[in-house]
Amino acid sequence: MLICGHQLCEAMVPVMIGAVVGRAVETGDVGQLILWIAALAVLFLALTSCYQAGARHLMRAIATEGHQLRVDLSLRILHPFRLRTSLRSGELLSIASTDADETSYLLDYVPRIAGSVTAIAVCAGVLLSVDVPLGLAVLIGTPVILYLLHFGGPVITRRVADQQELAGRATATSADLIAGLRPLRGIGAEETAARRYRAVSQEALAATLRATRSQSVYVGVSNAMSALLAVGIAVLAGWFALRGQISIGELVTVIGLAQFLLEPFKTMAEVPSWVAEARASAVRVGWVEDAPVALTPGSARLGAGPHGLELVDVGHGSLDGVTLTVEPGAMVGVVTASAADADALITVLSGQLAPGDYRGEIRIGGVPFEHLDPAESRRTLLVEPHRADLFTGSLRSNLLVDGADDAHVELALRSSCATDVVEVHGEGLDHGVTERGSSLSGGQRQRLTLARALIRRPPVLVLHEPTTAVDAVTEGAVAQGIAEMRHGVEAECFTTLIVTCSPALLAATDRVVFVDSGRVVATGSHVELMGRSDYRTAVLR
Repeated sequence: MLICGHQLCEAMVPVMIGAVVGRAVETGDVGQLILWIAALAVLFLALTSCYQAGARHLMRAIATEGHQLRVDLSLRILHPFRLRTSLRSGELLSIASTDADETSYLLDYVPRIAGSVTAIAVCAGVLLSVDVPLGLAVLIGTPVILYLLHFGGPVITRRVADQQELAGRATATSADLIAGLRPLRGIGAEETAARRYRAVSQEALAATLRATRSQSVYVGVSNAMSALLAVGIAVLAGWFALRGQISIGELVTVIGLAQFLLEPFKTMAEVPSWVAEARASAVRVGWVEDAPVALTPGSARLGAGPHGLELVDVGHGSLDGVTLTVEPGAMVGVVTASAADADALITVLSGQLAPGDYRGEIRIGGVPFEHLDPAESRRTLLVEPHRADLFTGSLRSNLLVDGADDAHVELALRSSCATDVVEVHGEGLDHGVTERGSSLSGGQRQRLTLARALIRRPPVLVLHEPTTAVDAVTEGAVAQGIAEMRHGVEAECFTTLIVTCSPALLAATDRVVFVDSGRVVATGSHVELMGRSDYRTAVLR
């Protein structure tokens, strides 16, 4: 309403100026001149007030909506039951930032359209009162122009959608390459990676140029048609004034309105282009909002611990019917002859697969995993992947020590041999951590993520190669620390499964399960299994 009020006042400015000329300047009436100038000042005060208040509320609404969209998308992307989507992390980032902002600008377009319609209607009404043909020119010309321009809308929508999709793909590729920069440098593949990104970026650039070219042509044509209509009205008014059909004051009013009409004409003509861009972003936002979740939450809860972990005839990826049991309170190691088997096992245990994505059954405390209440499953089972992330912040925020007593935190740091990582810095746990923990070495990151898992004290803990980046002495100390903290005499009764090929960790376990070609082929202690050549090959490679 405020934006409409502003446009109404804008449209009345030429009318007021025409009245000043016709009723004061032409007649030489000083009283009328003062009166109409005062009225014009009041009009400008109302015009300015409406715009300031309207723009303030509008910008607040756009910012609020954009923020809310980003929050909703973030919650959706981080949904604990995982989304079924083919979009990569970089594309999701693009949707949750750029597309969310573009979609929120629909709130800007609605009042602009309403204000422009108000301005055109007022101008048409004034022109009709001056001379009917002038008013009809606006009432007929405006819809004709909009009708002709709407044919360009689908082309712009299609090209903008292609542009945003390819831009998201380029962002995803960039995120993937940056995440794997160290391995790429290790194998000398920087140039190959650069060529790959360059090709994707060139595709995005070409799509952007196509979309921009279409929008530029559209805007140019729309502005030209709007200007022609406004100029035609002004010329027609001049002709009427020469013939004496309208007064000088009315001519001034018509010329002023013709000049003012360029703005609402331009706005109405560009609306399809704006809406096309916002619609393309809204469609991409809908991809995330409408994506189904992969998991169906259960409602079962577990009784008092300890709880065991069972896999019954589990198949996924390279796994082909794996059956193993980790008794409550036991510390069991799993050795796989191939890394693919280990990755598949961790993926299944992570709880991020729907029951239909793997075969067999996983049980915690005798209860099928998919039947557990989500909060219960997260409280009970923690799977720490081989590549665990650290985030920008401090050591304290990354270790999630809030709520844990200092003695327990110190024990976890000591058990994971991460005490020196904290003590080497004067700030202690408040020492800053850069993005992805890049300010720390690989071994430091690995020990800190292990400490984080131990601080959580999950009843069932699954670790995947937690010591690959540390030296042999530290690895032995970590193995002893895990065993003492989770399975020592004074420890609570926890269950631990370690998927690893580390002899030091395997020696600390109660039992080792050997998986080859996706199946369990042997079970026993580490010392017993060392008698098998295939097992020796797996742990000594």
